[in-house]
Amino acid sequence: MNRFIIPTLLCILAIGHTAHLDAQVSNVLDGAYVKEANITKRVVPYPHLREADVMYTQRIWQEIDLREKMNHPYYYPVKPIADRKSLFDVIRNALLVEGSLVAYGTGPAGDDDEFRYPLTPNQVDSILNPTVLIPEFDLETGEKIGDRPEQVAIETGAITRYLVKEDWIWDRQRSERYVRIIGIAPRLEEFDAEGLSKGFKDLFWLYYPECRYVFANSEAYNPLNDAQRRTYEDLFQKRFFSSFIVKESNVYDRPISSYARELDALAESERIKEELFLLEHDLWHY
Repeated sequence: MNRFIIPTLLCILAIGHTAHLDAQVSNVLDGAYVKEANITKRVVPYPHLREADVMYTQRIWQEIDLREKMNHPYYYPVKPIADRKSLFDVIRNALLVEGSLVAYGTGPAGDDDEFRYPLTPNQVDSILNPTVLIPEFDLETGEKIGDRPEQVAIETGAITRYLVKEDWIWDRQRSERYVRIIGIAPRLEEFDAEGLSKGFKDLFWLYYPECRYVFANSEAYNPLNDAQRRTYEDLFQKRFFSSFIVKESNVYDRPISSYARELDALAESERIKEELFLLEHDLWHY
């Protein structure tokens, strides 16, 4: 009897000691003070906008390339750390864990951005954790014997671009021009069997006014001062990113890539930006 009781007590004590150590580790404050500013931050509501006050508006689609140095705060860290996550990890956590965001599909052709196809949690999970075929080989001969389906999560580092849909609005009541982001879509680069790029596809669309509440409580890196961290909501609202225009509203509803390539496409993007700047300058110039 004693032989049974003693080992059992030792196991219980060992488990309790391990749990105590885990509790100690989880209670350690990794820093000099408790950060509360961003995790309790509220979203600043947009000012009310009447249709009668809209003097001019233009819909613009811009692409943010996270490989550019200015956009690194959206991309890093590739793996979540104690106080920061990349933008894609924030979105993934809000979709799969918290359920605080709704993703919208891109439609049968993969180019719909009008939020008409809300996705179920299972559909979102299949997009973020696609099923791929893993080749299996014979251990003795090294010959391929078949493929094994397996769910593999999309790596954070694979998302290097975002497509942003926004309205540029000139308000005559306030005599100012401001930008309202309507939607945001993470983009994934696709490759063929030979490893050559086939271009980028939109995984899904997110309605940005809903994202604001999530982004406002997610810290992003501030290279100038760790005590003045910004949130992703701050970065978007203050236009702290580098981007290029890929489409403007037009009669053909066509993107720039359909009629211009490479340097010509960049020149067309700059032309549209210049037109928007001159329009604002001419409207408010006295």
